[in-house]
Amino acid sequence: MSAWSRLTLVGFSPAQWRGSSYFYRIIGFFGSWRQNSWLLQRADTLGAVLVATVLGLAPFVSNSLIGVLLVAIAVYWLLVTLSDTDRPAASPIHLLVLLYWGLAAIAVAFSPVKAAAFFSGWVKLTLYFAFFALTARVLRSPRLTNWLVTITLLASLAVSAYGVKQQLFGVEQLATWNDPTSPLAQETRVYSFLGNPNLLAGYLLPPLALSVAAVFAWRGWLPKLLAVTMVGMNLACIYFTGSRGGWIGTVAVTVVLLLLFYLWWRDLLPPLWRKWLLPLVFGFLVGFLAIALLFVEPLRLRVLSIFAGRGDSSNNFRMNVWSAVVEMIRDHPLIGFGPGRDVFNKIYPLYMRPRFSALSAYSIFLETLVETGIIGFTVFLWLIITTLTQGVRQIQQLRLSPESRQGLWLIAAIAGMAGILAHGFVDTVWYR
Repeated sequence: MSAWSRLTLVGFSPAQWRGSSYFYRIIGFFGSWRQNSWLLQRADTLGAVLVATVLGLAPFVSNSLIGVLLVAIAVYWLLVTLSDTDRPAASPIHLLVLLYWGLAAIAVAFSPVKAAAFFSGWVKLTLYFAFFALTARVLRSPRLTNWLVTITLLASLAVSAYGVKQQLFGVEQLATWNDPTSPLAQETRVYSFLGNPNLLAGYLLPPLALSVAAVFAWRGWLPKLLAVTMVGMNLACIYFTGSRGGWIGTVAVTVVLLLLFYLWWRDLLPPLWRKWLLPLVFGFLVGFLAIALLFVEPLRLRVLSIFAGRGDSSNNFRMNVWSAVVEMIRDHPLIGFGPGRDVFNKIYPLYMRPRFSALSAYSIFLETLVETGIIGFTVFLWLIITTLTQGVRQIQQLRLSPESRQGLWLIAAIAGMAGILAHGFVDTVWYR
């Protein structure tokens, strides 16, 4: 086995881990109860309803309500797990998520603000991981997967349509999101139901990838027409956010989608197209973007502002925050200050530059370093690399399977992750 395969846990044996894990032995402890329970015999369907409720309501309701739903999901997942007689399979991703969760708990123990790290950070992290565990269980079913994808896409269509409406009819700007000295200072930046254009762009990146996959996965002309409409709405709304990080994420989504679609259909292509298809498609995209930059002035000015350094107020603000965050990391390099926004809010003022207050590190990578240090950040990168590697391996296997739609959803999921990671270099979209 190669070093890369060992790193990404390709040879990981769930059976061996289950046999030596005390935690895993409690699974199924209430198995006899489940056999007599009408509800628990339909555990996955009920779990899908809970997951769909969160995915469908998240853009429209308060964080408090989402928190209540996550508590219900955590309790439900624990109940189902303790009564599960099938012993659900564990994957390398489960193992690394559990490892990161444990490191976050250690970070809480060493945090200078333990109460904030525990209640606002670790407890929320635990609820998110319970949501992950239940979702991973539900997504084993192709039928439930298709249903959840549809719910997600319909919710995002409502969000993007409202954002486009804001662009067409105007909307009050809730903050100074444009550089006041820029020619675009008075331009509208849409935020839909989410209240922030950068957050809106980050939210729409995975639905953008899923809607592209739906064009190929959904059967019938009407579903495909709906999918094409979703692609157009998502792209338009991301553009109207004016979020440069969101635009970078969109490019990342596009590139990964093209590469993985090529991998998916490569064997069906004639030899000539196998050689020239990708160069032609990427060449067309580069040409299209070049023409757009030449003739669409707002786009050109926003893109050029990325390279303006401190000459752009948004860039300057982030650079000052990043400088302070680097000092925070230097003071707690190994295990960090503990998870949670409240922890950052209590520690960052001790390091911040005058007039540059912030609620986050404006980078998911720096935020992870602040919260769990170099050790947690290493596991974080390990988790991402392993997830992507496992995903590509599954795509290669699903190419030979009649359940081709599952492979297309997986391609979209990987592309959506790539988009949020690219956006996350300059914003903390994963944390909101």
